[in-house]
Amino acid sequence: MSQATGFAPPSGGDVLELEALVERLVVFHRDSGMPAASADAGQQAALVMARGEVRAIRERLDGDEDRERLEHLAAWLEQDIQRLAPVFEARRERLCRSWALENPDSRLCHQGRVLLSNAIGRDPGAPGGDLPGDPACDLAALLVGLKSREETALTRLALDRYLRLSGDYEMTRLLSLLGACHALSGARRALSRRPPLNRDPEHPALQAESMAECRRFLALAEFIAEFRFPPLVIAVGVAGSGKSRFTSGLVSRLGAIRVCSDIERRRLHGLDVTYPQDVAGSAPVDIFSEAATERTYRRLASCAGVLLDAGIPACVDGTFLRRWQRDLLRQQAEARGLPCLLVSFEADDATLRRRIEKRARQQGSAVEESLSVLTRQQADLEPFADEERLHLVHLDTTADNAAETLAGLIQEHVRLF
Repeated sequence: MSQATGFAPPSGGDVLELEALVERLVVFHRDSGMPAASADAGQQAALVMARGEVRAIRERLDGDEDRERLEHLAAWLEQDIQRLAPVFEARRERLCRSWALENPDSRLCHQGRVLLSNAIGRDPGAPGGDLPGDPACDLAALLVGLKSREETALTRLALDRYLRLSGDYEMTRLLSLLGACHALSGARRALSRRPPLNRDPEHPALQAESMAECRRFLALAEFIAEFRFPPLVIAVGVAGSGKSRFTSGLVSRLGAIRVCSDIERRRLHGLDVTYPQDVAGSAPVDIFSEAATERTYRRLASCAGVLLDAGIPACVDGTFLRRWQRDLLRQQAEARGLPCLLVSFEADDATLRRRIEKRARQQGSAVEESLSVLTRQQADLEPFADEERLHLVHLDTTADNAAETLAGLIQEHVRLF
């Protein structure tokens, strides 16, 4: 990435909240790249990790059922590593050392509780842990660490924030594979605390506890490896309609990743994505020209397609004034046989104007200019075609229960769960 982020550089020994950790992780991965020794270096690092974890667990398991579960996972890992070989090779320039090695004394905290050591919970002693690997390996460790502590909302927020700041949506194609590997790391660590069978009769509870934890991590690996059929949600609406406010809730509620037009528009022009509200002040070019808008929507479609391929629900937040823009995104889901929902975010004119005036004053923008943008958008909004109405729901964002209604509409129409 070429644009500035404004983030502080990472440092060891820090106690970090999730938002700060993700910001530093993005910078670390951006600035810590190293040349790959070979085109398949990332793939080989994943193989070393997967095979090493499987081998270590296999040596400690006793029951036939547990061994069978492990062998199924081992076969899936081998197949997935081969399937993703082109992705690893395409990302060879991104390889870097792990955050866990560079920041061993850092901690992730939330509401006064320490959640993860080395802030991402990655085992630096895991097989292949000292090899340069894809940045997705660090992010997968963080997600698995949070998920294993039943911090589902934080898990979803971490993934959404990392992708929004980094723009590295392609990384998501590796997360299931590497996440399953990290879950196996948890199973191995649990077994390492288990006394040898019949060697410690005074502590039978420790034997049972370690096996229960091992099975919990095996189940987590199986859950991660299972492909889901994710929906695509296309958020349509003019300025002030409430898209950003209500779609942001879908991250923690439903696990959808937001792809925002204002963020991606700025990213395409090398501008800082940290403060997208400052849309025009420092832009050296017209980022709202027809050509720039077309590039932006093609970028949104590409990002959404990558997320869907990775099995991750995608929510694309833009005005989508033109039918071709909505069609471009809708085709990403339809081409993959996945559900798609168009949500029209709506409010009366008085509410729209009041929201825009309030936002303009907060941002120090010219109120009349902001209102003129609304007028142009309302005039340019093309009506929904008949084929779009098959996927369309309307949301009144002035209603008291709008957030709950939105989540319910998505679950009802695309059967997310």
